[in-house]
Amino acid sequence: MNTLLTILAAEQQQAAGGYSGLIMIVAMIAIFYFFMIRPQNKKKKEIEKARNSLEKGSKVVSAGGIYGRIVEVRDTTFMVEIAPNTVIKIEKSSVYPVVETTDTKKDAKK
Repeated sequence: MNTLLTILAAEQQQAAGGYSGLIMIVAMIAIFYFFMIRPQNKKKKEIEKARNSLEKGSKVVSAGGIYGRIVEVRDTTFMVEIAPNTVIKIEKSSVYPVVETTDTKKDAKK
């Protein structure tokens, strides 16, 4: 009888250990979601919203670091003027709006 109770107690401990491991995995997935995946998706949506709001005359910078002003908006591209009479075509997904900081404004006054 004692042996039977010992075996049952050992089985219960093993079952409880399996659930605690499962709980830890679920907790890790939740932590990754809330601290890594969700903020990235939120930032991606904000950038996409900013790209969709760009229009003719907006200042932009390309992923390659080229600054310019939008001359024409097309379905998947922008025509960007980077110098007088110099227009290039840039994919919408590689364009970011320029946010002017106080340092940029001070440099422009000099």
